[in-house]
Amino acid sequence: MDRLASLQPQAVFHFFEELCAIPHGSGNTKAVSDWCAAFAQRRGLEYHQDALNNIILIKEATPGYEAAPPVILQGHLDMVCEKTPDCPKDLSREGLDLAVEGDFVFARGTTLGGDDGIAVAMALALLDSHQIPHPRLEVVLTVDEEVGMLGAAALDPAPLRGRTLINLDSEEEGVFTAGCAGGNRTRCVLPVARAPFPGERLTITVGGLTGGHSGTEIHRGRANADLLLGRCLRAVSARTPLRLGTAEGGGKDNAIPTESRAQVVVEDAAAARCALRELEEALGREYRSTDPRLFLECKPSSWSGLPMDGDSTRRAVCLLTCAPNGVQAMSGDIPGLVQTSLNLGILTTGEGKLSACFSVRSSLSSQKEALKDRLACLTQALGGDVEYSGDYPAWEYRLDSPLRERMVQVFREQYGHDPKIETIHAGVECGLLAAKLPGLDCVSIGPDLLEIHTPRERMSISSVQRVWAFLLEVLRRSQ
Repeated sequence: MDRLASLQPQAVFHFFEELCAIPHGSGNTKAVSDWCAAFAQRRGLEYHQDALNNIILIKEATPGYEAAPPVILQGHLDMVCEKTPDCPKDLSREGLDLAVEGDFVFARGTTLGGDDGIAVAMALALLDSHQIPHPRLEVVLTVDEEVGMLGAAALDPAPLRGRTLINLDSEEEGVFTAGCAGGNRTRCVLPVARAPFPGERLTITVGGLTGGHSGTEIHRGRANADLLLGRCLRAVSARTPLRLGTAEGGGKDNAIPTESRAQVVVEDAAAARCALRELEEALGREYRSTDPRLFLECKPSSWSGLPMDGDSTRRAVCLLTCAPNGVQAMSGDIPGLVQTSLNLGILTTGEGKLSACFSVRSSLSSQKEALKDRLACLTQALGGDVEYSGDYPAWEYRLDSPLRERMVQVFREQYGHDPKIETIHAGVECGLLAAKLPGLDCVSIGPDLLEIHTPRERMSISSVQRVWAFLLEVLRRSQ
C-alpha cells in the first residue's frame, strides 16, 4: 500500500489503491461491494446494496445546492482479470501489484482495472469530501459490467431521483461518449463424443498476440487466438489424421484472446509440426503490424485424456474455421464507426461438449439479431445449439442534452478547444439505465487508459488530474 500516496489528486489515488488491494474481478465482487457499504456506514451516508452486490451511495446536496437537480455518477466495481503467462498471482484471491513509471500507473503482470476502478475512486473521493460543492449525488456502482452488464440489467432504480447521469467509464480524455451499440453474449455449444485413437499426443499453442477490448479495438484487425487455433487444427488435419482432445482460449467474451491451446492426438507428428511451421510463417506476414510477437508452438503433451472421435473433431474444427468474427458492418451514417461485430472471446472444452462464447454488438438491433441467427444456423448445422444471455439495448444519441451542453462549455474553458463527441461500438451501461430512468440525460467521460483488458493496461496520472478538475467544475455549475 501507499505506492500512490504521493500522487495528486491524493484522495482519488488513495481510494484507487485501496480498491486495488481487494480482488474484484467479474463474479467476485462481494468484498469490494462490502467495502463500499462500510465506507458509507462510517460516513453516515444513505446506501442501498442488493443481492448481486450492486450498490447505490447517496450524499445530500451541499449548502446552496439544495434546489439543484440530483446528479447520478456511475461506474462499475468489477474489472477484467488478465495476466501474463508467467505471472503467478491468483487474481481471485490477491490484490494488484501497483507501480508508477513516469506519467503512468500500472499493475505488474496483470490488468490494472482502471476500467473502471477510477470511477469508483473518483466517486468515493467526492462522497468523502466536505469542501467540494455539489447537488445531491447518487453514486451507482454496478457489478459484472465486463461480462454482459449483468448488474445494471438487474439494478433497482427506485432510490434514484436524478435524471442527469455522468458515466465515468470512458478511456480517452477529451472524448464525450453520447451513444453506444447494443449487444449480447451468444454461446455456441457442440456435443462431442470420445473414442480411443492411437498416435502421438501434442500440445499446440497460439500465443504472443496483442489482444484488446472487443468493442473499442475490434476494428484494428488484431488476431484472435481462438480463431487462429482453428486454423492450426485445420492445417494439421490437412496433413495427417488428427483427433482433438481439448481446446481452450480466452477468459472474457469482450476481450480479444491473446493465447489459446489445444491437446491433440495425431498420426504423424512430423507432418503436424511441418504444417504449423508453414502456418506460423504465413500468419507472421498476415499480422506483422498488429501482432508482431505472434507464435505457434507444438510440443509433446502429457495430457492423457480420451480424444474426440473423428466426427466430433471434424465438427469442432469446422466451427472454429467457419465462425464469423470481427467487424461485420461499418456505419453508413457515422464515418469510422463500427456498426456490427462479434468476438469469440472464450473457448472451452468439457467431457461431452465444446463451447465457444461470442460477444455480439450492433447499433442496429436488426443486425444484432441477424448475427445471432447466423451463429445459430452454423452451430445447429453442426449438431449443436446456442444459448443467449446478457442482452442489452443500444444507447441512442440525444439531440437535446443540457448536460452535454454544460460539459462542452466547461471543457472549452478548461482545455481551450472543443471535446470530441461520439457514439461508440463498445457497450456502455447508460443504455440499460436510460431504459430504467425515462428522460435520462447522460454523457460518459474518463481519463486516458491505454490497452485496457490486457496486462499492458496503464492509466495516465496527469489525465486523471485534469478529468478530476473538469468533473468538479461540472458539478459546481449544476445549480
